[in-house]
Amino acid sequence: MATATLSAADTEKISKLKSAVSGLNQISENEKSGFLNLVTRYLSGEAQHVEWSKIQTPTDEVVVPYDTLTPVSEDPAETKKLLDKLVVLKLNGGLGTTMGCTGPKSVIEVRNGLTFLDLIVIQIETLNKKYGCSVPLLLMNSFNTHDDTLKIVDKYAKSNIEIHTFNQSQYPRLAVDDFTPLPCKKDAGKDGWYPPGHGDVFPSLMNSGKLEALLSQGKEYVFVANSDNLGAVVDLKILNHLVNNKIEYCMEVTPKTLADVKGGTLISYEGKVQLLEIAQVPDEHINEFKSIEKFKIFNTNNLWVNLSAIKRLVQADALKMEIIPNPKEVDGIKVLQLETAAGAAIRFFDRAIGINVPRSRFLPVKATSDLLLVQSDLYTLSDGFVTRNPARTNPANPSIELGPEFKKVANFLSRFKSIPSIIELDTLKVTGDVWFGSGITLKGKVTIAAKPGVKLEIPDGAVIADKEINGPEDI
Repeated sequence: MATATLSAADTEKISKLKSAVSGLNQISENEKSGFLNLVTRYLSGEAQHVEWSKIQTPTDEVVVPYDTLTPVSEDPAETKKLLDKLVVLKLNGGLGTTMGCTGPKSVIEVRNGLTFLDLIVIQIETLNKKYGCSVPLLLMNSFNTHDDTLKIVDKYAKSNIEIHTFNQSQYPRLAVDDFTPLPCKKDAGKDGWYPPGHGDVFPSLMNSGKLEALLSQGKEYVFVANSDNLGAVVDLKILNHLVNNKIEYCMEVTPKTLADVKGGTLISYEGKVQLLEIAQVPDEHINEFKSIEKFKIFNTNNLWVNLSAIKRLVQADALKMEIIPNPKEVDGIKVLQLETAAGAAIRFFDRAIGINVPRSRFLPVKATSDLLLVQSDLYTLSDGFVTRNPARTNPANPSIELGPEFKKVANFLSRFKSIPSIIELDTLKVTGDVWFGSGITLKGKVTIAAKPGVKLEIPDGAVIADKEINGPEDI
């Protein structure tokens, strides 16, 4: 612990916190020490400040272009050997609250009645069947998603895939005024606690016993990705490259567009590759960080990590990722939750690289506007893989903005009789009380704005190209 740099007042705070935390019987000893460690590091102000002048653009050795990777052997036996070293881990701790859903986000229906989780299971089943391998699926839940996920996983009992679940840590929220854990002040139920970000995946994998079990089965690599990223599918070329070059950590990055200017990027810094997040950037360099010229790539959060290396670094308590303070309010009490991100761990691993992958490997569904894209004719679905329709010539997806009436999944679905054809769409902006009929085609730049208090219905079969619509007369 970084106690050396703590002031007397902060040392006092930590010792009070220690005795308060020791009485929290809801969490394990590992969680208690992990939490205290995080708070101690936060108070010691060990936040890493980046010296702007030392930042270098990574070379192609550090961020490898995807198209330079060696093709994989055509021999199915070789592919099986490769896949038998792999575990797929999906970060499943998020709730679908931003999209108006209760329960894990991964059970939102994405396409043809299938959820994120269904698609993930079908993809791995397809691989296991095709190559006779046994790639297991791990789901890292949070205490928010654990019970619901267990019920859902039951339905895959007959599939040819081993599914394991484990929970990430549960830490108490800290009341800002007196620095005590919220559950010690009042019974706030689940609101008294928080999961400390996906950087927690490494210690949680170890503490759950899953890491040891996987290593004993001869597994070598884990592919970690967000459960809502439909592009994060197993890639044999990447796995092959890591195994052959004994890479310990690989982050998939992809070219930045104007929609991704806030995403973290990889830099070379003092001889190591590391993730630079917007929060670490000095104010005077924010615009430079957001420019697509200097920082051309961003982190997709598709990560490939060597299991033995995780074990070595967790045992040595060496993964000191940057701390992300996240202030919140619970019942009028200001609280702080401290989090870490898995991508920031890159600088602690030996032989760490980025791979600059095609944009198709980054297809997250964060809002109903993303759902509109993946449910439309812009994509096709086969064997659980959502693939871009080659009929679209523009490499970029349409930019879609839907008003608050469409924010919740249920409202979004009720406002479309069927999802419009958007193969030739560039931008769509919808505001107000708008309802879509079936068989509609949208092309070019389309703006639909219902006047306040007026219900605007777009009729079945309408073809709208490069138009602004404010009422039925404009259609």
